[in-house]
Amino acid sequence: MTTTTATVAVPVRLDVDTHAAAFSKAMTHLDNVGFDPGLRDLLRLRASQINGCAYCVDAHSRDARAAGESEQRVAAVAVWSEAPFFTARERAAFAFTESVTLVADTHVPVEAYEAVAEHYTPDEIGALLALIVTINAWNALSVASRAWAPGRREV
Repeated sequence: MTTTTATVAVPVRLDVDTHAAAFSKAMTHLDNVGFDPGLRDLLRLRASQINGCAYCVDAHSRDARAAGESEQRVAAVAVWSEAPFFTARERAAFAFTESVTLVADTHVPVEAYEAVAEHYTPDEIGALLALIVTINAWNALSVASRAWAPGRREV
């Protein structure tokens, strides 16, 4: 069996940093939410996996490793509910992240909110919600515009 290693270029549709510069700058300011760096990047990674954002999956998996997350935990994010590498607190954050990311389908059920409220203060939930909303917005921008290519961001 022959394996091909050629990569495929994904063309940019819209350079958001140029053609929506003020919006891009505003989004960057939203990204500065206070949350544990390792878990923050794992949650960003999970939302990006759900949303199919190749750039963000690449960037946040590298960010998580740079923040000290193990390869094992980074690799297990896609199957967090089946993997033993996450605490109950982290699991609640993953479930909440998935529920908010899939809001059109889930409407964020009371169980998801109550589970996260068991482990986080209202201020932490506010930061978590801001984090989730912001990464979902970045995912939408990236997927729609193809403005940023995986592997092109320095950690």
